[in-house]
Amino acid sequence: MEKDIAYYLSLPYTIEVIHNKQSEDGAAYWFARVRELSGCMTEADSFEALDGMIQEAMTAWLEDALADGDPIPEPRPAEEYSGKFVIRLPRSLHRDLAQTAVQEGVSLNAFVTAALARAVGQATGKQPEPDAAYAYQMIRERP
Repeated sequence: MEKDIAYYLSLPYTIEVIHNKQSEDGAAYWFARVRELSGCMTEADSFEALDGMIQEAMTAWLEDALADGDPIPEPRPAEEYSGKFVIRLPRSLHRDLAQTAVQEGVSLNAFVTAALARAVGQATGKQPEPDAAYAYQMIRERP
């Protein structure tokens, strides 16, 4: 199959939407970006207008990438992520993490998951996924 604009537009790209950011004049607006397509974003005064505008932004982004011969990232299916990975770290950091988890009354895994979710939120400017934050809160509240 030839990978043209229609092909790429049919893929399930991740569109992130933020509402109520304040513009310079103080008015609220909607902002959207395509996670996989760096720099592909738009904003609108209403949610209804946002869908058409993000599609236009994606089309323009893809046209430019195809014309320039740039690689176009495709979304990765969720099933490619098992939820597990191995990390090597210094013993002292392992100790500090384990001790802090004990002090917080949670498992090391739950503590590291919550810490990573917070770090990703700070780095990307978005909140941790609700399930991660909720899971951490529920673990903390267990007797």
